[in-house]
Amino acid sequence: MQNSGTGKSETTSAADTKPLSGEVFGALINLSGRRRFTSQRLVLYAVLASQGHAGATTIAREALALFRGAHTALVKGSDTVPGIFCEEVREAYFGRLDGDAQIVYFINLAERTLNAIDDSLRDAPALLEELVRITTPMLSVLNQITSVYEEQSKRHALLMKKQLRGIMTDIETIAKQAKMVSFNARIVAARAGQAGKEFSVVAGVLSNITTEIDDLVKVALSGAAA
Repeated sequence: MQNSGTGKSETTSAADTKPLSGEVFGALINLSGRRRFTSQRLVLYAVLASQGHAGATTIAREALALFRGAHTALVKGSDTVPGIFCEEVREAYFGRLDGDAQIVYFINLAERTLNAIDDSLRDAPALLEELVRITTPMLSVLNQITSVYEEQSKRHALLMKKQLRGIMTDIETIAKQAKMVSFNARIVAARAGQAGKEFSVVAGVLSNITTEIDDLVKVALSGAAA
């Protein structure tokens, strides 16, 4: 099998600059799913092309371009996705699954097969047979890689919930302290009589603000727990 040559230095730069978010994980999972769909479409139309169906090689090449583009974005990164962003993803592509090598081999074999079919070469049937043969095991690899993205997405979501709960708890603590300050300020203003009237108004506004903060925190914490 051939390797794409995408080493560590090439696959970490995008991850360093692209922040992870729910939207980014959605894009990663969609791209990984696109590889599964387009690989099957590619093989189907390669078979149809070998049988002489008009326009089949064009459709197969379009599917191959989509497949290659999705894989390149997932490994090297793009404007919307970070490429290799964690050790689990790196392991899937360059470790035990050897995903990158298998996928690149499939891409190169598909290219050779379509060229052979277009040129009516004698080795076209053998190339197509090999392409069909490796499709099922490659789909298994693609499924496993997609599962890695899905698992990382779940972990990220849990981490974001924990961080949100922590921030909301801090805000809640500050709001309670501010409410206590407001309460004490009202007492001081009442003792000051007319001189403390304006101060009392300010303390009342502060009290209203802290009440609103309490309500917002409760809503946020309820959402984080969902």
